[in-house]
Amino acid sequence: MTANGRPDAVRRIDHVAVAAHDADGAARWYEASLGLRRVHDEVVDAAGVRLLWLAAEADEGGASFQIVQPLGPGPVADHLAARGEGLHHVCFAVDDAADFLRARGESEDQVFAGGYGLPCAFVEHAPPGIAIEIVEQAPARPPR
Repeated sequence: MTANGRPDAVRRIDHVAVAAHDADGAARWYEASLGLRRVHDEVVDAAGVRLLWLAAEADEGGASFQIVQPLGPGPVADHLAARGEGLHHVCFAVDDAADFLRARGESEDQVFAGGYGLPCAFVEHAPPGIAIEIVEQAPARPPR
């Protein structure tokens, strides 16, 4: 439950993602042009994608930038074929992915292990033209 008591409220923007045919090629542009640095690179076999995260050098836990590369047929490959490279989704951090979906009247069965192995899901009824992802992240503990 978020601080405002709503199970369907988000805590913060987690990341913004672009789809690209070649994650390394795309990352080189963001590194050279914007000074972003690579912070994580992984393959999520269940989703058939490679996820490459970049962040600003001075970023202290803020939103990150993700490049999604399809590794075969699937939703990201379909997105690239239909729309080309570019913005794919915006992801918001929530306390509990299943609770968030239930509060919206959506099925918790769509929760899957995404990047970093965290529970995540794509919201079924998002605004036209943009995919909305949620990722479950435990609330930060207050300092002792």
